[in-house]
Amino acid sequence: MGFGAGGMSAGLIEALHRCEGARLQRFLMRLLGNHADAAEAAQETYLRLVKALGRTEIEQPRIFLFFVARNVALNLGARRRLERGLFSSLTDLDPAEVTDEGARPEQQIIARQQLRLVAAAIDRLPPRCREVFLLSTLDGLPNGVIAVRLGISRNMVEKHLMKAFLHTRRTCRDFF
Repeated sequence: MGFGAGGMSAGLIEALHRCEGARLQRFLMRLLGNHADAAEAAQETYLRLVKALGRTEIEQPRIFLFFVARNVALNLGARRRLERGLFSSLTDLDPAEVTDEGARPEQQIIARQQLRLVAAAIDRLPPRCREVFLLSTLDGLPNGVIAVRLGISRNMVEKHLMKAFLHTRRTCRDFF
């Protein structure tokens, strides 16, 4: 008997979490390699499961749970790799070079110019996009926490981050 579209979804989610939660966490940890991403992926998996149960019947909830988790983990892993690639050159910038009196004058000038360029690119972002970007990159908050704090969806957080990454990379490409 399948579950979904009726009133069973909350009970099913609780039962799956109780029976499969630890196994799901280990599965996501193997795929993603760290606890923070695994926890974020597990949360996203359950959110997607709730949405799916509202739209359709699910014949094999356990299999579906791990299928969704795998897709979430693959997407999160790809997004993390893209973020690292987009900002690897930006994070190579050493702020200590800007203030280090022992650094060569040309290094200080270049570092200051790079910082100004990045700051200007961030300042030109739309306000909400800039806020999401700064909460993520400077405060290190996970997407789910940002979404709750700002009262927007996690999907919207991801869209803002992608927009910010692409804009900043495009704006600063001649320097990095």
